[in-house]
Amino acid sequence: MFWARRFFILSVFVLLSACGKEPLYHEQGYVFGTLVDVSIYGEDEAQARLAVGEVLREFQRLHDRLHAWQPSELSELNAAFAKGEAKAVSPELAAMLRDSAQLSEKSSGLFNPSIGGLIGLWGFQSDEFKPLLPDAGKIATLLQANPRMGDLVFDNDKVSSRNRAVKLDLGGYAKGYALDRAVELLRKRGIHNALVNIGGNVMALGKHGDRSWRVGIQHPRKSGALATLELRDGEAIGTSGDYQRYFELDGKRYCHLIDPRSGWPVQGVQAVTILTRGPQAGLLSDAASKPLFVAGKDGWRAAAQRMGLPEAMLVDAQGVIHLTAALQKRLEFADKNVKVEVLP
Repeated sequence: MFWARRFFILSVFVLLSACGKEPLYHEQGYVFGTLVDVSIYGEDEAQARLAVGEVLREFQRLHDRLHAWQPSELSELNAAFAKGEAKAVSPELAAMLRDSAQLSEKSSGLFNPSIGGLIGLWGFQSDEFKPLLPDAGKIATLLQANPRMGDLVFDNDKVSSRNRAVKLDLGGYAKGYALDRAVELLRKRGIHNALVNIGGNVMALGKHGDRSWRVGIQHPRKSGALATLELRDGEAIGTSGDYQRYFELDGKRYCHLIDPRSGWPVQGVQAVTILTRGPQAGLLSDAASKPLFVAGKDGWRAAAQRMGLPEAMLVDAQGVIHLTAALQKRLEFADKNVKVEVLP
């Protein structure tokens, strides 16, 4: 899984550097359990280096604050929930949780950061994944407890939960939030043209010279890009895939994206990609792709409409590409003979 993520980032880098000798500064780091890449165009190298350093430090700060299973502000809050206690949190975390609760409601619960208990049962709150199925009885117990973001109670600076089974995991939110923070920091430093990539969630600032930034969407089953597109100023693209964090057992793939309705990893979907823009473009590129993935081939389009996503794509288990007409107009597929189903 590490190499799949690494190739995505390197494939984006190749697209950037293939344009000849240009004033392009780029730097990589490893945060949020994945490689991150920041590229800045047309700036003095010293200024670009300082800006990228600030961005990478901000990523590390967020990683440390939001870690779900190592000591962090979030894990301390989860410990309080398990005891039935309220805990004071930072204004930043409180705002994230309120926002996550709103997104969860909008998705009809398919985006549900309160199911950290299920994610842990499946072994995905770890740097390495063992090919083991969890105890079915424990899954059933958590499903019966029905943890929801709506269980959270906010009282000034304190947060509590009406349900002790709530265990927060913001892994499907933090990368997108970090993208928006990165662009905010870059703008404050006077950077006008940059591309930020966090494990396949990519956001563009300005242009790459006289054109838009060109990025690739990783093929979920092959090395290389499934498609490419030009990412315009303020746009972000995000992909959720079953190839990023998974294990295989008896020939079957179990990915880290858990269906909160069944308690089991989603089956029948290889990848979902969405294109977003606006004030929370980065955040939505991360969080809003999850409901489409969980909804699956039969429900992804309705989920996209609920989330306000006119540009979306799903690759099903057979490799068939289902996408909206609006996104089709933006993509250039590597394989011109790929099987595509276009929906309004």
